[in-house]
This record gives sequence, C-alpha cells and structure tokens, in this order.
Amino acid sequence: MKAVGGIASFATAAALTCWCGNVHAYRPFDGTDAAVAETGEMEIELGPVEYLREGSARTLFAPNVRINYGFSPGWEAVLEGIVAHGVTAGVPGTSLIGNGAFVKGVLREGSLQEKPGPSIATEFGILLPGINEEHGAGASFAGIVSQRWSWGTVHVNGAAALTQGRHADLLIDAIVEGPHEWVVRPVAEFFHERDIGQFQTRSALVGAIWQVQDNIAVDFGLRGARVNDQTAGEIRAGVTFAFGVTTGPDLLSGHSGTADHPRRYILAHGQPGGFAERAAKGF
Repeated sequence: MKAVGGIASFATAAALTCWCGNVHAYRPFDGTDAAVAETGEMEIELGPVEYLREGSARTLFAPNVRINYGFSPGWEAVLEGIVAHGVTAGVPGTSLIGNGAFVKGVLREGSLQEKPGPSIATEFGILLPGINEEHGAGASFAGIVSQRWSWGTVHVNGAAALTQGRHADLLIDAIVEGPHEWVVRPVAEFFHERDIGQFQTRSALVGAIWQVQDNIAVDFGLRGARVNDQTAGEIRAGVTFAFGVTTGPDLLSGHSGTADHPRRYILAHGQPGGFAERAAKGF
C-alpha cells in the first residue's frame, strides 16, 4: 500500500476516514441510521480537528464537514468533504478529499420514527473529485436497517460503490448504541470493507455521544483498524447541530417535531437525519 510512496500513504490515510460504501455517516461513525432530517431543517456535522495515524504517517483532518438538508418529507440531500493536512514527510500537505453529493430516503418508517418494526432507508449519490487527491468521479448505493429497543439501538449498513479510482468496493457495517434516554450513551461500531483488487479493511470504534440539548450533540470516538497488513488508529471528536431553514419559527420552536431520534439531536423531539459517507479509496 505504500509502494508508491507518499501519495499511497495519503490515500490510505484518506481511507481511514471514509469507507467506500459512501454512506453518509452520523458522528462519530462511518455508518448511519435509517432516518432523515425533517423537512426544512438543516443539520451540520462538524469535526473541527481529527487525527489519524497510519504506520509512520500522521494526518490532521480540519475540518471534516457534512451538511444535511430535509427537502421533502422522508428525504434529505447531503453534501460532504474533508480538508486533510499531512504532518509528516512523504504525506501531501493539504488536500480536499471525501467529497460527495447524495440523496437519502426512508423506505419504511419504523422504530426510529416511533412506529412498530425496523426502520429502512436507502442512500445513493455521486463521489466528487477532490483537490490534490481523489481525481475523477464515482457513485455509491447503500441500504440501512435500524431497530431500537429499550436497552439500545442497532443500525446495519450495506453499501456498494464505484470509487474515483474505478474500483468496485463493498462494505458491511454495524453500529450499537446504548439506551436512547441516556444523556451520555456509549457507542460502538464494527465494519469490514473490501476494495476489490486493492485492500481489505477491518475496523472497530468505541466512543460516546453526549446529548447536550435537543438540537446539539457532542461525540467522541477512538478507532483502530487493520488495512491489509498495516495498522492504523484515529481520534474523532465533533459536534452535530440542527436548525430550521425554510419552516421558520415553528420548526425552531419544536412544534413541527414528531419523532424522537437517536442521532439527529433535532429541535423538540429530535428528527432524523442523513447518511452517505465518502468512498474513494477506503473507509
């Protein structure tokens, strides 16, 4: 993976922040849940500064941004990207990576929308070219199933993508969260990805989400991974916040909220949100 020197090292570093299934994650995960932002609501997921170690290479991601907008009942648009800064010799200085534009929709309302049974969603979109990395474009498609119980919530993601490098990429991801009622709930994530002919990735993350208030949440996660024969580690920390854009005071006051949701930390009753992480070269 490092046979081509600094560029390959940086590509692997990029992989550690975005799995090729290109499903838009909710912080601090790579996968997501089967819910979307409320109509007229904007949600911003921000990682101000995050740190990645891959072998001897060190990279800072500052910032890591995802923007979700609910444009229709049950549907949201997602735009995302990462500014990466190499801080060791052989790693490119600054690049824009993990760029994508996606649409996500809820196919079946379930426990995340306070209805019986599992919630099911899909997300698809375009992997956009980067700057100084990830040249070309690609596409991705993902399916998500979520189920909430009194003891916690489980989300299972499956994704397939054609990366910017024209490789097929497959991923399976599972997220487990503690009880939704807890102000601070423990979380974990496990996934396996295979970029056909390029690499395999096995990853595990542990962390926590602190629900500061209905529309603000702070997250922290530690990730360990094995990419082919290389080990990697990552520190993630950030914030998710939401606000009304087109529905005005009613949304901001919470009167339009109808479903409590584990991730969107939205106004009044916390409405759903996006998913569609990057794909290019790895997780």
